[in-house]
Amino acid sequence: MSFKSNELNTGSFSSPIPLEVDEVVGCLRRRWGVTYDLKLLIKKDRIYLQMMWGFLEQQSFPIDEETFRENLNRTLEIINRAGQSDFVRNWLENVQAKPRLGRAITLPLPMDQRMDEFVL
Repeated sequence: MSFKSNELNTGSFSSPIPLEVDEVVGCLRRRWGVTYDLKLLIKKDRIYLQMMWGFLEQQSFPIDEETFRENLNRTLEIINRAGQSDFVRNWLENVQAKPRLGRAITLPLPMDQRMDEFVL
């Protein structure tokens, strides 16, 4: 299940307040009781944020907490530099679906000049 955007006006979500690892981890744990992995996916000329079905608290999760936080920090750095922090923050707080085994939840990030820098 995916979050669908109808070409949202991102101006209402643009914010200088960056997303931080602790904020995102806290939101995930508060909403779902686990810390889902977040990944950026670049496909054609679009960028998507995916909330994966794997989570830090899983015994079979392939990385430790320190590496997880480093990876999440790199993902958030791109989101913040692109000015999408409030857009992603709002999605994390309001998305109704949750990941299922083999099925991530996908957020298409609005494309603008700042996002173009991350698409080859």
